[in-house]
Amino acid sequence: MADEFDVIVIGAGPAGENVVDRAVRGGLTAAIVEERLAGGECSYWACVPSKALLRPIDLAGEVGRVPGLSLGDIDVPAVLARRDEAVSHFDDAGQVRWIEGVPAEFVRGHGRLDGERRVRVTTDDGGERVLTARQAVVLATGSKALVPPVPGLAEASPWTSHEVTATSTIPERLVVLGGGVVACEMAQAMHGLGARQTTVLVRGGGLLNKMEPFAGELLAESFAEAGIDVRLHTGVVRVERPEPGGKVTVHLSEGPPLEADELLVATGRRVATGGLGLGAVGLPDDAPVEVDDSMRATGVSGGWLYAVGDVNGRVLLTHMGKYQARICGDVIAARARGDELTGMRDLAGGYGAPQVVFTDPQICAVGRTEKEAREAGFRVRVVDYDMGAVTGAYLLGDGYRGRAKAVVDEDRKVLLGVTFAGPGVAELLHSATIAVTGEVPLDRLWHAVPAFPTVSEIWLRLLETYGL
Repeated sequence: MADEFDVIVIGAGPAGENVVDRAVRGGLTAAIVEERLAGGECSYWACVPSKALLRPIDLAGEVGRVPGLSLGDIDVPAVLARRDEAVSHFDDAGQVRWIEGVPAEFVRGHGRLDGERRVRVTTDDGGERVLTARQAVVLATGSKALVPPVPGLAEASPWTSHEVTATSTIPERLVVLGGGVVACEMAQAMHGLGARQTTVLVRGGGLLNKMEPFAGELLAESFAEAGIDVRLHTGVVRVERPEPGGKVTVHLSEGPPLEADELLVATGRRVATGGLGLGAVGLPDDAPVEVDDSMRATGVSGGWLYAVGDVNGRVLLTHMGKYQARICGDVIAARARGDELTGMRDLAGGYGAPQVVFTDPQICAVGRTEKEAREAGFRVRVVDYDMGAVTGAYLLGDGYRGRAKAVVDEDRKVLLGVTFAGPGVAELLHSATIAVTGEVPLDRLWHAVPAFPTVSEIWLRLLETYGL
């Protein structure tokens, strides 16, 4: 097999795959190295399986709000079987075929930098290959779950996003550490599938603290109604699990300890740069790889090293990693041809990445929060609206509760950020993303007429409330 390519990518998750696709489209040859499964974290242990587990919970909520419909118990084995189908039963043969059809060479093994434009791969059979890049090496190894240094926590073998999305059994008693997206989504999924005693421990003062406060408050209300115990301002001082797989005891900073069958740690992620050989090219090990807006590493001379997705620490979201990867692949191909790089820059990250929390209610946002906008020095006006007052929302079910918030730059009369919270609001997000990243003037948005009776009439109500 050839050991020299135009581009070598380490990491065959969604970001790495997109780099290869765009580079080959640009006329280059490529190889991609992966030590686990082609398709990466998102396909097997994150986005895809978590949403497969959450979908029945979402539908149960929808049915429960519509008079004349009823839903029996959720068939948990059927849900888990569908989750297994969604992750291809942890078989990446289809993903490998896609890579080879690009066409690019797929190399199974652990890849690490071994000098300028060189990647040393320890293959699954214990052998080694040294791959050389004529144009660029791209790091796309993603991130890993962070387990905080709480005494006894690591020794208790807690669940992370890997174990909870891949589980074949639902614990009766579950303790969740964290109040972010993974913690909220998986607490609701496990509770809905049978974890009747679910406790969420949050060190801070609310759920989803990186979003607008009302979003976490609305979700906390939903959790309380479902019987999920959310404890704010609660720290964990020690964890005990005397027997592997046995019960786990969580000692709190205040109050009696909690006993559970499983403990899920969802307190954040760290970039997966350990073992990549960053020291061989003068970069710090186990730290994000700093890049410019073309995804080229700024700390390496010669301009041959790039990093996309979580590994560069910019925005830890799959769709943003794929966006960066498309830019990166195009940039490498253009530079190889000697073309101008007009428009080949990361612009979306500067506006604020779109994100959806797939709970019931759904939470979605793009751009800056009110707090972020004010801290950045913008002259801000905020517009809020009760989504339940929109006819289309009312028709989705009785007791529909939701809220929308728009953050307006008063000087330019454009949107800096938009947040929606409510059942089924995720599909509203892209219109908000276009409005924010396109910097569409409000008086122009006024002429984008929403259809009646859809939930998208929330746009009309926000503009009317603003005064247009």
